Amino acid sequence: MPKPVLMSVDDDSDVLRAIERDLRTQYGAEYRVMGSDSPEGALDILKQLKVRNDTVALLLADQRMPRMDGVHFLQEATRIYPDAKRALLTAYADTNAAISAINDAGINYFFMKPWDPPAERLYPQLDDLLDDWQASYRPVFEGIRVLGTRWSPKSYELRDFLARNHVPYQWIDVELSANDPETKRLLEILGPEVSNLPVVLFPDGTKLLESLPAQVAQKVGLRTRAQTTFYDLAIVGGGPAGLAAAVYGASEGLHTVIIEREAPGGQAGMSSRIENYLGFPTGLSGGDLARRAVVQARRFGVEILAPQEVVSARIEGPYRILKLADDTELSCHALMIATGVQWRRLEAPGVDRLQGAGVYYGGGTTEALSCKGEVIYVVGGANSAGQAAMNFAKYADRVVILVRGSSLASTMSQYLIDQVQKTPNIQIWTHASVAEVHGESHLEEISVLCSDTDKIERVPASAMFIFIGALPRTDWLGDIVERDERGFISTGPDLLRDGQWPKGWTLERDPFLLETNVPGIFAVGDVRHGSIKRVASGVGEGSVAVQFIHQYLSKV
Repeated sequence: MPKPVLMSVDDDSDVLRAIERDLRTQYGAEYRVMGSDSPEGALDILKQLKVRNDTVALLLADQRMPRMDGVHFLQEATRIYPDAKRALLTAYADTNAAISAINDAGINYFFMKPWDPPAERLYPQLDDLLDDWQASYRPVFEGIRVLGTRWSPKSYELRDFLARNHVPYQWIDVELSANDPETKRLLEILGPEVSNLPVVLFPDGTKLLESLPAQVAQKVGLRTRAQTTFYDLAIVGGGPAGLAAAVYGASEGLHTVIIEREAPGGQAGMSSRIENYLGFPTGLSGGDLARRAVVQARRFGVEILAPQEVVSARIEGPYRILKLADDTELSCHALMIATGVQWRRLEAPGVDRLQGAGVYYGGGTTEALSCKGEVIYVVGGANSAGQAAMNFAKYADRVVILVRGSSLASTMSQYLIDQVQKTPNIQIWTHASVAEVHGESHLEEISVLCSDTDKIERVPASAMFIFIGALPRTDWLGDIVERDERGFISTGPDLLRDGQWPKGWTLERDPFLLETNVPGIFAVGDVRHGSIKRVASGVGEGSVAVQFIHQYLSKV
């Protein structure tokens, strides 16, 4: 963490060097000493420090300076750093001005020049000032700060991206925090740039305006470009299945890369709580599971490209070649497709217009705290919906689960049904579906169709989270591999019809259990036709597939 700053200002360069020398001698171990030979330059430095979220402990200024005297400078600097201690350097003739400054301008102390010896005429007084400052000092957040508004889809996308990639950040809602003095000072310093939301401020003082996840990813060091052009195993998708395959593949010597479109963990990584995963009797969050898996994969040398997207694939002899969104290409001997599924779109008027502004697909863990005291709706009856409802119930005044069927029994695990039913502020609304959503800049109301009465009821709502089934995203594969009518990839026995090998199959053996109709291309997890939509099964498929990949590679 950067040390607090002691700022000195004097237009006489000899005096400035002397005070900086004495400050460093006594306080250099605990503080950073900075100086400026002009008050205007010092104010510019202070503004830069504020943008970087650095702390200033002491402002020490000479009284007699051209264009702006010391008292005036300290008054201006106090608007930027009101908690910093303030002191004047004065000559004997300026004593009355210094005393007036203490009485009228809130100056904490004044020092007569020359201050030699400093051990008697400088350090004891500064010790008192700095001790007093330390008593009330609370270290500021050290890291990325994101300025935006709650109902901005771009702000939500950016916060969700940072959270899922485990990048620490501080969220500042410029509307809700408009009356906070510290936020007001920051907004004043940023000036017109605040209109370019979301704004991301970095600890080094740089900032990104109207920030996009890809820009932030590059700045924080997330890897989006491959280190080499060829791998033994390329895995498209970084959910549980893909991460498991990467861990087992790399640990057994395969040069492995994962290409993940958003963030490692997939939909499971967005789950607020997974309680039936073997080995974790008290449960764990999807984010924790993803973080542990990523650390494990990197420990074995797996290269993870995220956020990065595969836009097409082709086959050239024994090589499977992937084209990425940045127009680069990489090739591999074995390709694993572990792209999972994405939430099915809710077809109701207003949903698309308000997406990211009260209407969300998936867990929305970044929004949970914002829902404090509000009424929110969860659409869907599977485990993901139940886990989200339990999480939101910790903050929201009331959580309403909308279910098309007559109960949760056929779609949700019993342990989760029991938890939902025991939570007093969760209400289950059966035979219900969303007919329309309403609101100008953000969600305000929902029209709910009750199928058993065929009536529509319009209810107030602050947020709505959608979990209504999922579909694979496999269009980028073109016609390379066989898929069912919904786009799920066929593998193993599903490819054999009347004992015949699939069309285009070139080897004198049946496809392996998790292999597609193209030798060396495998599919695991939710994207595979007939898969069991559970985290544990995805992990199992990812690990088992590696054994088939070894067998395939031994013949290449």
